[in-house]
Amino acid sequence: MPYESGTAWQYDVPTTGSTHLHPDAGYGKALSNQGYGFEVAVADLIDNSIDAGADKVVVHFLRDADRILTLLIIDNGTGMDDAGLDAAMTVGRRRDYGEGALGMYGTGLKAASLSNASALTVISRTKRSRAAGRRLTAEGIEDSFRCDTVDQRYAQDMVDRYDGVIEWQGTVVRWDGVRAFETVARGHSEAFLSKAIARLETHLGLYLHRFLQRGLQLDIAVWDVTGAGAGFGEEVDHIAVEPLDPFGYKVPGSKGYPRTFSAPVEGVGDLTLTTHVWPARSKQAGFRQIGSLSDRQGFYFYRNDRLVQAGGWNNLRNAESHLVLARVAVDLPLVANSVFSLDVKKETVTVTPAFTSAVDKAVDAQDATFQQFLGHAETAYREGSKRSDISRKAVTPPGKGLDPAIKRVIKEELPEKPGEDPIAFTWTTLADDVFFALDRESNAVLLNKTYREDFNDGRRGGTNDAPVTKTLLYLLLEDCFGLGRWEKTRQDRVDYWNTILLASARSQRERRMRSDS
Repeated sequence: MPYESGTAWQYDVPTTGSTHLHPDAGYGKALSNQGYGFEVAVADLIDNSIDAGADKVVVHFLRDADRILTLLIIDNGTGMDDAGLDAAMTVGRRRDYGEGALGMYGTGLKAASLSNASALTVISRTKRSRAAGRRLTAEGIEDSFRCDTVDQRYAQDMVDRYDGVIEWQGTVVRWDGVRAFETVARGHSEAFLSKAIARLETHLGLYLHRFLQRGLQLDIAVWDVTGAGAGFGEEVDHIAVEPLDPFGYKVPGSKGYPRTFSAPVEGVGDLTLTTHVWPARSKQAGFRQIGSLSDRQGFYFYRNDRLVQAGGWNNLRNAESHLVLARVAVDLPLVANSVFSLDVKKETVTVTPAFTSAVDKAVDAQDATFQQFLGHAETAYREGSKRSDISRKAVTPPGKGLDPAIKRVIKEELPEKPGEDPIAFTWTTLADDVFFALDRESNAVLLNKTYREDFNDGRRGGTNDAPVTKTLLYLLLEDCFGLGRWEKTRQDRVDYWNTILLASARSQRERRMRSDS
């Protein structure tokens, strides 16, 4: 119906036609300003791997003697053919997601990558298509959204190089010009990587803990491309990411927990709230090692089993020290609604007052209220604060070369000395009459590589090999680091430990040689 001037209020704005307005190249610049942190961006890419059906994912740092060169994420998912790659790299294209998918907006691959790197390369292969690749750069986007085609020989070479992960199908995502890497001064890459990998391991272990508990194999590896391994360098570090369950206590802090509450959310229906009370003073990694206890109290929202918010009360109340034991698991409803909205980075949930109002009305099967749950958490905290506890001496933390699972237990059991560099374990060439040596300037325990195979069933072993031997040495030698004056009695103790352990190592070698013969 034609619009007539002076008519009554229009509930719908009348139109007379339409045109398709293509995005300006300047839109591409917005992709690099989405505020993705490094760990959040990597997790977003791993979401794509999980959506592709991958059960094996490797986050791969490449470095040389001076610099951190690039980052790759490799998976054994279903992969993409040429058409799939073109669709995945199209800026502004939103694809249809299945009900159980982790992806939502269709921008994560590009936005997460270009927020952290100047170039994104994706190489993929399906069971029915050959390896192919596409490369997107900030300059290419400004040049009418240009996407470059990767040389097919290089694409095949990359797939072949990672045949330990990609067998018949899979994808390699490569970041070049990573901004965080370019800020690292020469000679400081080792320290940077140690801290960056620790943060990444914690983030992935927490936000993907349900997938890791169900069998997802997620590793973080570092390769030195100047090493002597098959023309591609050698692995210098390898970590298997373990799940960090924010509800993984062994005994609850209050009797009868966890408890399930039902919250009547207007427009959504009954929403399940699973309430938990952690034991006071718990040293478990899922409580202590995932961030500030104050920040980690409150709601843990999940979307399709992927954690998308780890703590916070979402305007229900303020964070308080006496509620640090209170955590609530909430699985977001799959049906679209106006009550819950998730930001593009998948780390914050925004709720309307309909949610907080429903939480106040929530009850469990025995008609207990949500406020009573908070009271139980507060009581557990106050009673725990009154208990006397044995104070354990702080230690220098363990570092590279010791299995991450062991390092996590040590952190749970012993407080760390603040500001101390971790103690690393390295196999190297030493004199025949020495089993270990101390490099106190670099905070390292040096192990005689002559005996390495003896502690690895005749094999060379990996970065985190000989876990029992290294752990016992850590417990023996930890207090030899971070000292001022080096006393003669301490040197004497190290000397006789060395003599006894050397005899043990030689005995181990003799037993292995007899069994081999």
